Amino acid sequence: MQLNLGKPIDLHNRRELIKEWGLDETVGVHLFALDGTPCDTMIVALDGGLKHVLPDVEPSLVLSGVNLGPNLSQDSYHSGTMGAAREAGLYGLPAIASSYTSFDPSGMQVGIEATVELVQRVLPLVPRIPKNLCRPHIDARSKHVSAWPKKAAQRSQGEADQQLMSAFRHGELMLNLNVPPEWNRSYQTTRLGMRWYRNAVKFAESEKGSVESIFTIGAAYIDNEMVDRGDCDSVAAGYASISSLPTWPQTHPLTLDDELLAFALRQDESGHPTWFKG
Repeated sequence: MQLNLGKPIDLHNRRELIKEWGLDETVGVHLFALDGTPCDTMIVALDGGLKHVLPDVEPSLVLSGVNLGPNLSQDSYHSGTMGAAREAGLYGLPAIASSYTSFDPSGMQVGIEATVELVQRVLPLVPRIPKNLCRPHIDARSKHVSAWPKKAAQRSQGEADQQLMSAFRHGELMLNLNVPPEWNRSYQTTRLGMRWYRNAVKFAESEKGSVESIFTIGAAYIDNEMVDRGDCDSVAAGYASISSLPTWPQTHPLTLDDELLAFALRQDESGHPTWFKG
């Protein structure tokens, strides 16, 4: 997650792309570009920028992506795509991070289709006007928030589904979607898997006198470890992986407890999390 602190950032209105991309102007499409990081985009948009340029628009849901390349396992710690979705959650807005797991852009349409399907499934679940944008009200006693260091309360499946839905609506829970190029048109509800980037740094001598050496980061190969319900394993089997992830780090007063997140692994017949029906 990267921010440009104290640096002026330009916002550009890209109206010309509406016609170039063949978009329907009658449905209220607005396109802007920001000279900053993905997290900068969320901060500018949600902390007054969107209200400044489009005063009549209220955001309901943030979609970060579709990213070209996977965001699986520990990618979640350094992904700009996931960082932007997490930043939206910190501001109290429901968010989805979406990634197409190939680096070949020619197949991106598959990732777009799966993402649109998920957005259409999720959008009716969130309030039209966000409940707590910019968090004017903070309730660390909400039932979906961790009781740590105290012991978590016992929950039924129905109670857990309602609490997970509440957490998503308030930005305490985000969704991470990964779509493989050979998508089998089905989804699976997953957790983060386990993968290791081997020989990630390449070394080369520099011909420039002021530069001693050159390092390039990019894994030569990736080891995947089998994990029950892991996102890496799900994608390898051809499924689009949906992971429900806490927005806040462990031990933060607004994070979710492990017992509640265990319920987030339960899926319905379509492969979506059961809490979608909460």
